Amino acid sequence: MGDTSALASRSPAHAADRPDYRPVADYGLLADCNSAALVDRDGSIDWLCVPRYDSAAVLSRLLDPGAGHWSIRPAGAFTAERRYLPETLVIETTFTTESGRVRLTDAMAFAEGQRVHDLGFDAPHELLRSVEAIDGKVELVMELAARPEFGLYRPLIRLLDDGARTFGGTSPLRLRAGVPLEVDDESTIRCAFTVEGTESVGFALRWLPVEAQLPPEPTPAAEVRARIEDTAEAWRSWASEHDVYQGSHRELVRHSARVLKGLTYRPTGAIVAAPTTSLPETVGGERNWDYRFSWIRDSSLTIEALYIGACTDEAEEFVSFMTSAAGGRAGEGSLQIMYGIGGEHDLSERELGHLRGWRDSAPVRVGNGAWSQVQLDVYGELLNSLWLYRDQLGTLHPEIRAFVADLADTAAARWQERDQGMWEMRGEPRHHLSSKVLCWTALDRAVRLAPQLGDHAKVDEWTAARDEIHAAVVERGWSDERRAYAQSFDSDELDAAALLMPILGFLPADDERMRATIDAIVEHLTEDGLVLRYRNEEGLNADGLTGEEGTFVICSFWLVTALAQAGEAERAEQLFESLVSHANDLGLIAEEIDTAHEELLGNFPQAFSHIGLIVAANAIDQARGGSA
Repeated sequence: MGDTSALASRSPAHAADRPDYRPVADYGLLADCNSAALVDRDGSIDWLCVPRYDSAAVLSRLLDPGAGHWSIRPAGAFTAERRYLPETLVIETTFTTESGRVRLTDAMAFAEGQRVHDLGFDAPHELLRSVEAIDGKVELVMELAARPEFGLYRPLIRLLDDGARTFGGTSPLRLRAGVPLEVDDESTIRCAFTVEGTESVGFALRWLPVEAQLPPEPTPAAEVRARIEDTAEAWRSWASEHDVYQGSHRELVRHSARVLKGLTYRPTGAIVAAPTTSLPETVGGERNWDYRFSWIRDSSLTIEALYIGACTDEAEEFVSFMTSAAGGRAGEGSLQIMYGIGGEHDLSERELGHLRGWRDSAPVRVGNGAWSQVQLDVYGELLNSLWLYRDQLGTLHPEIRAFVADLADTAAARWQERDQGMWEMRGEPRHHLSSKVLCWTALDRAVRLAPQLGDHAKVDEWTAARDEIHAAVVERGWSDERRAYAQSFDSDELDAAALLMPILGFLPADDERMRATIDAIVEHLTEDGLVLRYRNEEGLNADGLTGEEGTFVICSFWLVTALAQAGEAERAEQLFESLVSHANDLGLIAEEIDTAHEELLGNFPQAFSHIGLIVAANAIDQARGGSA
């Protein structure tokens, strides 16, 4: 996989042959740094949440065949090729039929004229679609089946001179179209049209806030092409300003950085783990979670990956978001592991029983019950991000200095507690090794940040606690039976999170025990060369859930990084290339890879996975003597 702007795939298709569910890899991401849409390779937008990533979906055929879509495709048989326009998250799909070829270009609009730092500010919450003739004459059909609140109801529809409008609920929509429309008895807006020569037809779909006295109008159909180009230029302006990574995997890293940028919520600085909910870790299983929230862990690692891939300026916004969301305090249970993207604390989980789930993988969940879990790793992840961006952040505000000190104090006070671990196990709490290592990280980074903390610094206390944690991990985390560092204290189970030890600087990768741990993970925790988080065997690693899961992408990239740090650059490179070969044709990666069926599983695209790619690519560069 090379330059994603040149990636293309061809797929035979016909409307009547569409299965109930498309493979996860069939989808491409559209984003405006407020919300996201997923469009399949045949021109159907099957996922759209507006105005925020965590809003109730108005199009969710991704999770149920009847839950809403917006498709534009040739009327007869066709093949399709697609790509991202260079340096953007704008998707161009070329349809080839017996009578000719047409180009469909899709984008989520930024406000007109936005560039670089303003992307996503006052986003119009608008989807733009342009159909252009390339050669010959092609008949196309358009269907818009808006189904608000995850397909719970069908809205009222009124046809207008230049399009249509839906009514009812909290997500009314306004459609402008360059061709006449009609509405059927199923509340689906349809049209058939033909393009040839130099003709083009534009469509713009905009979310309307119900409280607005004068609802905003979508882009006029005749101006859609120009607005898409303006959005593309906005993406290119961000890419050119953040072109810092010059390593051997430049295009892959730059593309992953754009994906991570697309998952940021501009109004607050929050970062979502993924733009979807309930895409399963096991087909037909119950491991279906809502990832449209801001985890401290995922967000911190995103900021760290962007430091490598783009040297982004989003770090200050993220730190401000986390500080304010936590009320400026980390102790006494005030720091949650995750928040809503608007800073919400209560993310109570519920099930949507009216949805079948992707490939009948029920339940479909919204909210996430992990919000109330104890996970002690979060202190280290947040402080590591602050350490990396110390120069960009400059003089820390007084409330951030106090917050940093509170994070370190809390890590020192709580590291000996049991928790649910970074994998959010729903079984009994344990002394997870990764949580201890990240408490060590919190204290280590706080000691380094001490000169910027003024009177809040407690260097001697933090240093003593850091050294105590290190000694405990080395002693109680080692399994003589496995000849490796284990999942939790005094246990023999393996966990891929042990690969973080060299990545975080807890131990060098060429340490004898660390090398043994890497070898044990390769031997006992891989399938077809890719890494599992842990073995979910009854009575061994019971995580409170039934079923299995696929290989975990970020864990596999952690193995790449650890191998590179251990001096095995060639072996690391081979695994890296194997991993990126599983990305879809648009360079997007899900949470997991089912090696048995060669398909992507889990929420998509997954920030964790693109984070892992960037960090692993940089580690390979360093191992080969490149710049860090």
